[in-house]
Amino acid sequence: MRIDLHIHTSVSDGSLEPAELVRAAHAAGLSLIAITDHDTTAGVPDALAAAPPQLRVIPGIELSCTDEGAEIHILGYFIDPNDTVLSDFAHGAVEWRRQRIHSILERLDALGVRVSIDDVLAAAGKGHKALGRPHVARALLRKGYVSSFSEAFDQYLAQGSPAYVPTRRLSPAEAIVMIHDAGGLAVWAHPSMESLEENAARFASMGLDGIECYRPQVMSPQRRSLESVARRHGLLRSGGSDWHGAWNGLLGTFAVRPAEVGRLLERGGVALPEEVSSRP
Repeated sequence: MRIDLHIHTSVSDGSLEPAELVRAAHAAGLSLIAITDHDTTAGVPDALAAAPPQLRVIPGIELSCTDEGAEIHILGYFIDPNDTVLSDFAHGAVEWRRQRIHSILERLDALGVRVSIDDVLAAAGKGHKALGRPHVARALLRKGYVSSFSEAFDQYLAQGSPAYVPTRRLSPAEAIVMIHDAGGLAVWAHPSMESLEENAARFASMGLDGIECYRPQVMSPQRRSLESVARRHGLLRSGGSDWHGAWNGLLGTFAVRPAEVGRLLERGGVALPEEVSSRP
């Protein structure tokens, strides 16, 4: 059983439309995935409708938050994608994301980097609902200003880079409440190893359910630290590729095992065979 609980579609900033993503996941040998688009659940219905019997799709979301000036992301699993509060938030998020992109383009222009909103929309492709920095990165790559997706972020778009624009976001506490009210479990996505213990304790006191412990390029010492922190604070463990497109490698190359995320799945109502129940 191969699992990936962190995947994006073209509805936010992934490259594949929801139905295409589901077909690709099935072809890649995945048997359980979560659709976790940024600040929207608009891709979930199409993904659920396209899923074959051999592939289970968990409705999810990745909420963008600000915590003491830092960007934090909270994943929501097993949510009701039609929850009214969540849907209203998603509609508002589309607009403030678009405003942020315009601000980023103004900063790029001041640096002599000429990228238009039409370039970004073309890079986003059809089906997108919420523009994000990865769409700008693709436009930069297409126009030859950078030679790789990662270079676009390192040189222009990452926090601290010259074209980075902060945006208003939820607090982690607000995101956790929103996810819980939509019937879901709240998990801290790709946590920073800096201040890991302190932030895990704070977020747990806000009602956080879990930590994303298993990701590509997370080495064994970091993984053990994340697992240890999760145990100390009674948090569930999650994991996934954070896959957006081919620039992240082949979908299905990274997968987590039921033993690593079993308790999270069981809390969400996914029954696992006894032989693959989770580790303590």
